[in-house]
Parts: sequence; structure tokens; C-alpha cells
Amino acid sequence: MKAHKPFPIAVRAEAAEPDAALAACSGAEPFALMVLGDSMAPEFVEGDIIVIEPEGLARDGSFVLAFHADEWIFRQLVHDPEEGWKLHPLNPNYPDIALSDLSAVRGVVIQKSKPGRRKATKHYLDE
Repeated sequence: MKAHKPFPIAVRAEAAEPDAALAACSGAEPFALMVLGDSMAPEFVEGDIIVIEPEGLARDGSFVLAFHADEWIFRQLVHDPEEGWKLHPLNPNYPDIALSDLSAVRGVVIQKSKPGRRKATKHYLDE
């Protein structure tokens, strides 16, 4: 049997207005996206499925979905007392992105899963 490569389920930024992807979900309904690229490796690798909570509490260290420079971006939210808030990639080959405020943050990652592997699920909620 031939294995099928996972397909992206995210809306490309250039194909939608900033709020169009989130507007497809009603209210605070969580939604899933597939990780593309290696900017968040090693914690998140291409093909991982992440669940986003649009009204989740974003705090220092949270993994977030943000809309910045006309594109959707998945990064870790980090607060530096001297520099303020920034979107931080886990892969050191990518730069940090400074934020003037948190308005770009559109949701918080609450879960990560590997397609077809139920036991490979990790939750990112404080209990």
C-alpha cells in the first residue's frame, strides 16, 4: 500500500483576509492546523497537527498563532523585560520578530498530535 503524504489544511495568508481563517470557526471554537516548515523544530516538526484556541490566554512561553506582516505565523511568545514581546522560533536559523503589542496574537496552541498516532499527543494547557 502506497503511503499518502499529509496535505496542508491551513489557509494561505495571501488567499484570505487576516480574520477570514478564524471567521470560519464560530466564536471561540478551537481549530486544527498542520505545521509546515522547520521554524519550530525540534518541538514541532512538519506534518504535526496543532490545535489552536482562539481565545486562549497568551503568556510568556506560550506557543501562538499570529498574523504579522500580512501572513500567518506560528511561534513561541516570549517577553523580555528590556525588549518587550517577541515571536520566537525554536529553530535558531530563523530570526525573532519584535511586537509592539499583543494584537497580532490570534490564538494559543493547546495540543499537538502526529497524524495517525493517538499516543503521540501532547497538551499545552495549564491544569
